Amino acid sequence: MSGASRVAIGIDVGGTFTDLAALHDDGTVSTTKVLSVPADRAQGVLNALTAASLVPQAIAHIAHGTTVVTNLLLERRGAPVVACATHGFTDVLELRRQERAALYDLAQHHPAPLVSRAHVIAVPERIVPDGVVMALTDDAVQAVVADVLDHARQIGAETVAITLLHAYGNPVHEQQLAHALRDAIAAQQLTIDVVTSHEVLPEIREYERMATTVAEAYARPAVRRYLAGLSDRLAAEGYPAPRVMTSAGGTLEAPDAAHHAAALALSGPAGGVTGAAAIARALGVSRALTIDIGGTSADVGLIDDGEPLVERGGGVAGVPIALPRVLVEAVAAGGGSIAWLDDGGALRAGPESAGASPGPAAYDRGGERPTVTDAHVVLGTIAAGEWSGGVRISREKAREAVRRMAAPLGVSVERAAEAIIATADATMARALRRVSVERGVDPRHIPLIAFGGGGPLHACGLAERLGMRQVIVPPHAGVLSAVGLALAPERRERLTSCVVQAAEWTDDAMRTLLASSATQLAQGSTRLEPRWWLRARYVGQGYELDVPVVLTDTVSHVAAQFVARHELRAGFTLDRPVEFISARTTLSSTPWPVHFARPARSGDLPNDEDDGRAMTRTLHGEAIVRLPDATLRVAPGWTARALDSGGWMLEAS
Repeated sequence: MSGASRVAIGIDVGGTFTDLAALHDDGTVSTTKVLSVPADRAQGVLNALTAASLVPQAIAHIAHGTTVVTNLLLERRGAPVVACATHGFTDVLELRRQERAALYDLAQHHPAPLVSRAHVIAVPERIVPDGVVMALTDDAVQAVVADVLDHARQIGAETVAITLLHAYGNPVHEQQLAHALRDAIAAQQLTIDVVTSHEVLPEIREYERMATTVAEAYARPAVRRYLAGLSDRLAAEGYPAPRVMTSAGGTLEAPDAAHHAAALALSGPAGGVTGAAAIARALGVSRALTIDIGGTSADVGLIDDGEPLVERGGGVAGVPIALPRVLVEAVAAGGGSIAWLDDGGALRAGPESAGASPGPAAYDRGGERPTVTDAHVVLGTIAAGEWSGGVRISREKAREAVRRMAAPLGVSVERAAEAIIATADATMARALRRVSVERGVDPRHIPLIAFGGGGPLHACGLAERLGMRQVIVPPHAGVLSAVGLALAPERRERLTSCVVQAAEWTDDAMRTLLASSATQLAQGSTRLEPRWWLRARYVGQGYELDVPVVLTDTVSHVAAQFVARHELRAGFTLDRPVEFISARTTLSSTPWPVHFARPARSGDLPNDEDDGRAMTRTLHGEAIVRLPDATLRVAPGWTARALDSGGWMLEAS
């Protein structure tokens, strides 16, 4: 690589592999795969950069997908938090939405809140939509500050989360309390951060706003330390500081990302859907389902109008985070998912994973329990021998592991392997149905974009379960998440509350709100392109839909767009006024250019036969094609055609 070239780097740190994609300034792509280092994920990033032999001075930026926030929430290893809530609303996190964790399972409970009730401080104040009912006095502020700092010392809290009633509309009391807390923290030379709900999520719904604010406070210290440590280690080797992918599909510079921890909860999976959307646009596909099957999990998404579908809300590890996010549903059905028998003798696959260490038995690194990968090796759909990432596949070890599962089932090793794969397919198919059918999308009429190390292996089986007739396997399928990270634009986001009925809002007022939000978000930058959405609902509804807006739109036009979207999504309309809840503004840079072209060697012919014509042939199933970073299975009844992009188009006969 010449010193004059410029390269955008995407690095996806997964549970088993760390993938690197380098997008060169001529639009070409080169990729690298190394084993992850679970105990030190930053080292996995450095190992991938070293293996790629990249000149640090030639790198334009490094975009990183991180699972730090997801892991913190799953393992409950975040920072201790003290929370502040309006007097009378300190039980909001326990009350939730007053729904059961499982309707018919009375023994199942919601996960415990991230902050215990004992450390939620009542604040004597009250603001309602009409104005201040109970003012927050200076004496009350000082008493609350003293109480907060006392609790913080007791539990070693690193953050304070403030969520006061209706602060999305009038944040004056939150600002007053936060200012006093920061002054007291500075005066006592403490290292405690203060997080306010009107900065994190200025939207209605007290529970979601408080839960999201507490999640931000819970994760921020660890995210800040991780990104600072990663930036320092990259700088020591001459590399630039990383950008970090957010859940909404854009990237933030590391210092900004450290103050938006809750927005990183789906950082890694968002990269895969972003990459799949780029492939879809290149092929002229406007709507598609996506599935990214890695070593630990399978992530399902939806592309709509050539873009990843972005929604608000959703939960991570039982914690509601009501921020915009690329729609991704993760299920524990990756290649490393361990097969086991439950107490009733039924076969299961996951959620436990063999991960990178010891990995599937076929890796010959000490793993002994059968995994989905081992089942594929037994059936010959994953070839034995050397693979990228320093992995060597042993068919003998795989058979030995699956044999342990076959014995109690009383079936052959091959039959047990088929059952393991079918079990994983059933789990993933349910997720695909939830993402599509529940949003009014008929999966039978759209393609499935399958990627990740296991996506091309399972694609035909999943498509058949959903009645889908077309599958797209993109180029660089095994590392597409890293490609998506590299090409993702820099993006800033802002939410602005605006609870108003459409009939009471003027066109000028709407346009002023949108333009003002973009101006405040730009911070003087003119190189970022603004986009807007209004969150709308029928008056009295309990859910909303996002409607894209341009500054030339009228309020009545946006309301009509909501009605049309509601009918498409829900199948009906209501004779009620339309109400706007909030505005979402994004400022984005131009995506990095990428040119998907046929690689010199992009796949092997079936039976390891290679006469240089692999990418010019049409294959009929059953056939196996070994890709550079994955394996493609063409099932019986399917035809695979090589694409100029280097990927494959599969169609049911």
